[in-house]
Amino acid sequence: MTYPFGAVVGMDDMRLALLLNAVSPAIGGVLVRGEKGTAKSTTVRALAAVLPPVDVVPGCRFACDPAAPDPGCPDGPHDSAVAGQTRPARLVELPVGASEDRVVGALDLERALTEGVKAFEPGLLAAANRGVLYVDEVNLLHDHLVDLLLDAAALGTAYVEREGVSVRHAARFLLVGTMNPEEGELRPQLLDRFGLTVEVAAPRDPAERAEVVRRRFAHDADPAAFAATWATDEAALATRIADARARLARVVLSDGALRQVTAVCAAFDVDGLRADIVTARTAIAHAAWCGRDAVTEDDVRVAARLALPHRRRRNPFNAPGLEEDTLDQALSDARPDEPEDDGPEDDGPEDDGPGGTPPPPPPPGVVDDGGTAGGPSTPDVPGGSGGEGGTGTNSGGPAPERAAATPGDPFRTRRLEVPGIGAGAAGRRSRARSERGRLVGSTRPTGAVNKLHLIDTVLAAAPHQVTRGRRGPGLRIAREDLRQATLEGREGNLVLFVVDASGSMSSRARMGAVKGAVLSLLLDAYQRRDKVGLITFRGSNAEVALPPTWSVEAAAARLTDLPTGGRTPLAAGLLRAHELLRVERVRDPQRRPLLVVVTDGRATGARGGSHLAEAHAAAGLLAAAGTAGVVVDCESGPVRLGLARTLGAHLGAQTLRLEELAADALAATVRQARRTPLRKAA
Repeated sequence: MTYPFGAVVGMDDMRLALLLNAVSPAIGGVLVRGEKGTAKSTTVRALAAVLPPVDVVPGCRFACDPAAPDPGCPDGPHDSAVAGQTRPARLVELPVGASEDRVVGALDLERALTEGVKAFEPGLLAAANRGVLYVDEVNLLHDHLVDLLLDAAALGTAYVEREGVSVRHAARFLLVGTMNPEEGELRPQLLDRFGLTVEVAAPRDPAERAEVVRRRFAHDADPAAFAATWATDEAALATRIADARARLARVVLSDGALRQVTAVCAAFDVDGLRADIVTARTAIAHAAWCGRDAVTEDDVRVAARLALPHRRRRNPFNAPGLEEDTLDQALSDARPDEPEDDGPEDDGPEDDGPGGTPPPPPPPGVVDDGGTAGGPSTPDVPGGSGGEGGTGTNSGGPAPERAAATPGDPFRTRRLEVPGIGAGAAGRRSRARSERGRLVGSTRPTGAVNKLHLIDTVLAAAPHQVTRGRRGPGLRIAREDLRQATLEGREGNLVLFVVDASGSMSSRARMGAVKGAVLSLLLDAYQRRDKVGLITFRGSNAEVALPPTWSVEAAAARLTDLPTGGRTPLAAGLLRAHELLRVERVRDPQRRPLLVVVTDGRATGARGGSHLAEAHAAAGLLAAAGTAGVVVDCESGPVRLGLARTLGAHLGAQTLRLEELAADALAATVRQARRTPLRKAA
């Protein structure tokens, strides 16, 4: 039995965001970000139970409203004389491993070609129409599926187009996604498409935590009795949602309130105008929820706290956040019809709380100023400062005492890729056979045909028409004629960074440039949907600073705080990388690794002396395992030994100078080469 919505302890912002979307699905859904075990899924599943029931046309697979059926419904046209039936609003859960056909539905191409029947099997979008579509771990869903969900949520319509045949149906639902940021982030373009985002964390108050456990035990012991205890509250909540929906159309957004909405969005420098529209819709829904017929400053404040934090992110290393002082100032500056109150500068601190119905307190991480270490132009602040207290002028101190150098600004890097064609998870780095991409050929299907190569199917069937008794126009196609299209797209890889943090790399300016380069590569890995890991070596050994993960934010934080100094155990770093990649091949055999070694190529051991031979032997192990690699040469100065290039040769890897890593630098080199005239042969 579902846990009651009203029995959830705390999580006020998450519950409010869900309820506002239940009142006005046009807001665009909710993305709930938070650590594991914070009742994200429990709360979302409980929401469906308090939604008002819906009237549907009997037998319609798309849940058409009998009072206003969809004229384009694939199961239509519907007879208006048939009485509708009432059922609860549905909660449809979309699994992370779902295919595109499962999400949007599919045409049965075999029946269409062999029987001439246009048969459409609805997907999860059809099942969720007029209900809730819940995607747990939405950040692990393929990007193209997230795009499909967000397009359908925004348009209220789903389209299925296959081989020139098109089907459309209504898909109006409340979209809710949950995610754990430690497992990776959504791309900023997808973040912006979610109407509201809330951060959740487990309560730190022991009494509140005890109440959570107490209620959970009571529910597990007797779910029916526990539900009965909360039945009155649940019914009242359902009634309030229905009343707010009825009031929504009557709520007035005055010019003054709209000016406050736009002033707040401008003050926080968000991109585009979607933020203004979502904030205005949220403010209207909040006014309806509170029983008001006009939007107030209170409503705008609550809407801004829910709609703007995630839209301020310029890259995945900036934590979402909203400064209360900036919000107060923007609302005050745009406050209508109060010219006398705008004069004194010192009135702000006294105006702490809005009047009327107070909104719930902000969750940790949304309005806390801890994640605002800089404005939009400070992309290098994942973990704060980089050690201003250290002098950094001597290399003689112990390695742990060396202050961490602050990374330089990230830049756009060259695309590094694994050679050959893979078959891993969809991404944007290396070539791979995939479900989406350009058509490169066809194969005989081993199961159901979901990507038909029409031309090759016709060519395979053509020679057999006489033997099949076909004399007139048309084509008779058998099962053995069908051909599955082969598509080539791009995959995400495991990008393993092996970073030299020894004394030879530890000058502050040099290490800052190195960290900036690795930060740029991390940003590139995030954009290309890669998994990342980080190994560092210094002193006498190498350590896994970050096991392979989806969270480039965690990798950036470890990189920022990375100390430097000591000898250079290059062989230990490469051997640790070899062992880690061996384990990862067992865990995820289809995800191909890309090794990025950032070093000047020097190698010394704990007892001194050169250990280049050991490092080259370790590099040979990686090369023998077929590991694709890139060596980033960090050597500087007028005299260069070329040790990194030699290491690259033993790895069978491409070697790039640190300054060559930037895509802009490469483009400048190409432009310069084009301008240089070719010498004529003597």
